[in-house]
Amino acid sequence: MTAAEFARKIRNRERAVGYWVVLDAPVATERLARLGYDYVTLDRQHGLIGDAGLLSNLMAIDAGGRSTGLVRVESGDPAAIGRALDFGAGGVIVPLVDTAEDAARAVSAARYPAAGRRSYGPMRSMLRIGPAPAEADDSVLVLAMIETPRGLAGIEAICATPGLDGVYVGPSDLCLAVGGRFPGDPEVAGVFEEALETIRTTAERAGIAAGIHNPGGEQAARRLAEGFTFATVASDLVHLEQAAAAHLKAARSE
Repeated sequence: MTAAEFARKIRNRERAVGYWVVLDAPVATERLARLGYDYVTLDRQHGLIGDAGLLSNLMAIDAGGRSTGLVRVESGDPAAIGRALDFGAGGVIVPLVDTAEDAARAVSAARYPAAGRRSYGPMRSMLRIGPAPAEADDSVLVLAMIETPRGLAGIEAICATPGLDGVYVGPSDLCLAVGGRFPGDPEVAGVFEEALETIRTTAERAGIAAGIHNPGGEQAARRLAEGFTFATVASDLVHLEQAAAAHLKAARSE
């Protein structure tokens, strides 16, 4: 699936399932990208991926041939967004979006003039996205993370931001934002689910996509059934540890 095709899918609010990568392991990333996920996201905020790894893993996703590569950038800084897109990302997930102004700055950083202020220098992306600015703008997604008290309070204005393609829930931080003592705190489960519904329905009314991070496929299926547009399964490091632990337990079962 090309970046342009995936962008149309998300903007049309069609369902999509993705995977999350935190390890700088291009061969593993390429294998994941061959499985049929609609997208594979590289985590620059909390993942163990530097600039060289970002480039190598985006190339690995393209080599897999079935997924679009997204990047969760480390911040809404225009340089971080522009670098991820120049490397060939089909879109950015921007963390810690508190306000509509934050969302608008992210959109502007991802769009070329006159729609935005992205600097022209698509060193690798021009091989697959664009290189004409208008074509690149049409092919690149901008997704704002809703994970803070201010972001939740300002969800209507954020979703109404011109050019924003969708919002994305970080459940761990959102749980803390609604009063949880730790991610997944059962004492705030009710208010957490209410917050998810608010985010999902607000995005739907605004006509943009709503995505969410999940620990596994079963949870992703549940969130899609509830009406989320896209759902990510996470992550390579967690699943590697889980698989290794299960095999160790089986080997020692006697």
